[in-house]
Amino acid sequence: MELRLLKKNARFAVVEICDGGKYYTKKDYHLFLNGKDYLVTDKVITSVYDLKPGNDYSLCLCEGAEGCEEVTCSDPLATIEFTTCEESVTVNVRDLGAAGDGKTDDTAFLQAAIMICPEGGRVLIPEGTYHTGPLFLKSGINIELAKGAEILADTKRDAFPKLPGLIQSYDEKDEYNLGTWEGNPLPMFAGIVTGLNVSDVTIYGQGTINGNASDENWWNDPKKMVGAFRPRLVFLSHCKDVTIQGITLKNSPSWTLHPYYSDSLEFYDMVIENPADSPNTDGLDPESCNGVKVMGIRFTLGDDCIAIKSGKIYMAKNHKKSSENIHIRQCLMENGHGAVTVGSEMAGGIKNITVEDCIFRRTDRGLRIKTRRGRGRDAVTDNIVFRNIDMDNVKTPFVVNAFYFCDPDGKTGYVQSRDPLPVDDRTPSIGKFVFENIKAENCHVAAAFFDGLPEEKIEEIVLSNVQISFAENAETDRPAMSEGVEACSKKGIFARNVKKLVLKNVSISGYEGEMIEKTGVDETDEDN
Repeated sequence: MELRLLKKNARFAVVEICDGGKYYTKKDYHLFLNGKDYLVTDKVITSVYDLKPGNDYSLCLCEGAEGCEEVTCSDPLATIEFTTCEESVTVNVRDLGAAGDGKTDDTAFLQAAIMICPEGGRVLIPEGTYHTGPLFLKSGINIELAKGAEILADTKRDAFPKLPGLIQSYDEKDEYNLGTWEGNPLPMFAGIVTGLNVSDVTIYGQGTINGNASDENWWNDPKKMVGAFRPRLVFLSHCKDVTIQGITLKNSPSWTLHPYYSDSLEFYDMVIENPADSPNTDGLDPESCNGVKVMGIRFTLGDDCIAIKSGKIYMAKNHKKSSENIHIRQCLMENGHGAVTVGSEMAGGIKNITVEDCIFRRTDRGLRIKTRRGRGRDAVTDNIVFRNIDMDNVKTPFVVNAFYFCDPDGKTGYVQSRDPLPVDDRTPSIGKFVFENIKAENCHVAAAFFDGLPEEKIEEIVLSNVQISFAENAETDRPAMSEGVEACSKKGIFARNVKKLVLKNVSISGYEGEMIEKTGVDETDEDN
């Protein structure tokens, strides 16, 4: 048994209870803080709040369920000691005039608190409902959304600044990119919380940011640009060293948490929730980002839980920034289209992605790779690792699709042709994927669907220690969104245009037809 300290601040700490559980611990545990019974938890990633700056703390882990009066910290399973960070001052938004009554427009008061807070200080948003328009971050500060605090967003378009896609420099040699929409530099409304070129920022606490979106406002005719494209709930553009911890994000107008051209980001112990029928409300979309940690987050929403992107051809060609070195673990992903999706806007490339110790429930796909001709030579997807994953009611656990039919030209002959076409500057490539120690129960459509380009085959797919079983009353659906793919149910592994397919200790139960259907697979290593 081990208790690890993952993150600390002046006011909170995030720990990991290492008992072999995935998102949930295998049993309930007591945490004692400086000898006092602090809380009972059943989550692997757990947070401790209400700490004081610059103080020494001892945190003990003990067995025992809630209500057990005999639990003490005399013989702990594990103990860690730490000292909280320093804090300069606290700026309370109520002291500046914020009402927190859910009716008064508190935008100016919250924004003023952010702007006047000195480096190393805390902006405190205490219990209450704060009706606001968009808020903009500043470097070097901490923002605490206390328990019972909610930022409730305005929904009137005229309350949101428009961020232009591109502003040309005075000498016409450079450009300033602000707005973005689905991989292209296009005008967008500022996010409910927006960070532009900021660093060393922490947003934390037990409060909520509520985008207040519904079919009556942002979700009405969602693909149409009205003034600008829909805002994100939290938008971090060209930022560095940003941490978001603890808070709940809900009812987002579009993508919920969208880091864009940003590096060194950490997200801990959060809840991201949107209605299952809300349009394009992805949970987390790191786009052209390097160094992202995602730990202990519960997703339940209306699109992909996590969608890793790197833009379309214009941004990739001019800025050449990939998404890479992203580590996702101890997360619970429910009800989305894909648990973890790569693409389809990935012209800058995506590599070195690890997803481990997670639970996927009721998502259409587990891993979902979406690419297509036209993404370009820099659109390299490589070194993607999934391990120690439990899936339940995931329709198709693994999908790699090189014929995704998004965009106006997505169903043209060039994108959808199954004949080999010339390899040129428009041709993407798919490298190596590893799936190991995975159990998927109650699947519906197919065990796996791997469909590479005939002129640029998938380099290698490895499935090791993978157990898949189908639901008794399996649904019929299409395993991938591309032309010529028919609806099915209870199908095994489909592999087309793969250079190397490795199957070690792979079992599939309840399937109909062939267990493995291969076309254009150069080399297969099967040990089942």
